[in-house]
Amino acid sequence: MFQDEDSCSDCSYRDKPGSSLQSFMPEGKTFFPEIFQTNQLLFYERFRAYQDYILADCKASEVQEFTAEFLEKVLEPSGWRAVWHTNVFKVLVEATDVDFAALKAVVRLAEPYLCDSQVSTFTMECMKELLDLKEHRLPLQELWVVFDDSGVFDQTALAIEHVRFFYQNIWRSWDEEEEDEYDYFVRCVEPRLRLHYDILEDRVPSGLVVDYRNLLSQCEESYRKFLNLRSSLSNCNSDSEQENISMVEGLKLYSEMEQLKQKLKLIENPLLRYVFGYQKNSNIQAKGVRPSGQKITHVVSSTMVAGLLRSLLTDRLCQEPGEEEREIQFHSDPLSAINACFEGDTVIVCPGHYVVHGTFSIADSIELEGYGLPDDIVIEKRGKGDTFVDCTGADIKISGIKFVQHDAVEGILIVHRGKTTLENCVLQCETTGVTVRTSAEFLMKNSDLYGAKGAGIEIYPGSQCTLSDNGIHHCKEGILIKDFLDEHYDIPKISMVNNIIHNNEGYGVVLVKPTIFSDLQENAEDGTEENKALKIQTSGEPDVTEGVDLEELMQCATGKMELYARTDLSEQVEGNCEIVNELIAASTQKGQMKKKRLSELGITQADDNLMSQEMFVGIVGNQFKWNGKGSFGTFLF
Repeated sequence: MFQDEDSCSDCSYRDKPGSSLQSFMPEGKTFFPEIFQTNQLLFYERFRAYQDYILADCKASEVQEFTAEFLEKVLEPSGWRAVWHTNVFKVLVEATDVDFAALKAVVRLAEPYLCDSQVSTFTMECMKELLDLKEHRLPLQELWVVFDDSGVFDQTALAIEHVRFFYQNIWRSWDEEEEDEYDYFVRCVEPRLRLHYDILEDRVPSGLVVDYRNLLSQCEESYRKFLNLRSSLSNCNSDSEQENISMVEGLKLYSEMEQLKQKLKLIENPLLRYVFGYQKNSNIQAKGVRPSGQKITHVVSSTMVAGLLRSLLTDRLCQEPGEEEREIQFHSDPLSAINACFEGDTVIVCPGHYVVHGTFSIADSIELEGYGLPDDIVIEKRGKGDTFVDCTGADIKISGIKFVQHDAVEGILIVHRGKTTLENCVLQCETTGVTVRTSAEFLMKNSDLYGAKGAGIEIYPGSQCTLSDNGIHHCKEGILIKDFLDEHYDIPKISMVNNIIHNNEGYGVVLVKPTIFSDLQENAEDGTEENKALKIQTSGEPDVTEGVDLEELMQCATGKMELYARTDLSEQVEGNCEIVNELIAASTQKGQMKKKRLSELGITQADDNLMSQEMFVGIVGNQFKWNGKGSFGTFLF
């Protein structure tokens, strides 16, 4: 659609006979001429334009100056027509000059007069008066250049598109008040540009997109209030009571705005967005026990033959003496069976390849089991969506099924709360594999998980995760353990026994924790054999954690990050010990911080015994092979 690699869309700006851009005719009945279609540029086209030709290494305070210099080189100063498009009307105008420094075009009404307005009172006389009030100077981002097949105005249309896109999607009104360094493109432009295209290409969960836009609106509103308050303070008499009150309000607004900006940066940064994840609150409502009190067995089969039915009656549907009579329902696809379930129901999936387009939302305690080998019972999800299997039930059991994920945004299975047991299953992932949210419990046995572009398993603070005899391989990271040093949540309680974690791009296991945590750990380690003895701070010792809170951690998270790798260990037992030692140290430091905060409130804890914290059941017998960066790593943010 656009020009080739050496052409204008890549900003080499060669003169070419004829236009290399396409035209666009607005939908509906219109008398307006066609305009240049420039709003479908690819990521790399915009990236190269901003990096190499428009912004380069400018500061935030220099953005308008650099943009003006760019426009002077490529923009035709006059002779082109454009549609002046606002929320209320659009009208055809003609450019007579350009005020590059102000990023505005000097225009006049084009002939013949064309205007389309939602308000019938916009006559030609009204439009002339409006232009007079604006001194005939209009912002370039409100102008859409009329198509011209000669190619003369291609660069004008592209340049205005770059300006329009930047101020609509990249620039924030508070950018100039941030650190005015020369890395504005790297700090702000690139992550925001990538986020914009990730959203366009459905790589970001829909809920996170909504959260981001809400945060952006809140931050803009807070910033407007802050500017108004600052302006009013400059007009007040010094030392007045009103000024003191306004100062307090201003500090609150500033603090609120800074917190919102830090949250925006976490979402804008692709690495932090992946590490912290999107904590979606599942709104699935459990149905509870069926009104009749009866439990139903749902049988799923695309086709039911006599031999299969006889086997089912013998193996699974045979009623034991004295057992309550159970109703049997038949379904052609597993999604309809799950949607029909109430508390205590069982879903038996017969051999076959089932394609589903919706989410398995399991809110009740049910059993979902395959009748046969996992490779013979395949449930494949197609179509873009946020989740494949969403679990919130108190006790969910899934066994003997292969799940295949395509075109995904979120993971293949998310445990929001309650307990979910996965046994003898195969998970072929697309993005993240299994996510175990805070307060949830997950048990995975004799299963195989592979193909995740993120972590195979993400374990959140305050959760419980038991992994036994599984294979986790060919993912970006094997297991990602998240610890945000938040006193409200304990470190995850993890049991890993006899798992084979191999051929992952990064580490077998990664622990995410704040940089300040690493400093605390260095102060706490005793250095005795296998790190079993740890220093416990007394009340007389200074506590370096005093004053640490989530807001400070958010600021740390948006700063410079480093990923420290542990040495690749030759013996598998050392890999297990390394994980144990790290979790012991992390849990101890968290306990010290919690104790410190409680003591400040006058609350004391009698027991400082390490094992009383019940950090984990055990981490033994795991094998770590051929992982790209080693068995274990720590991500410091």
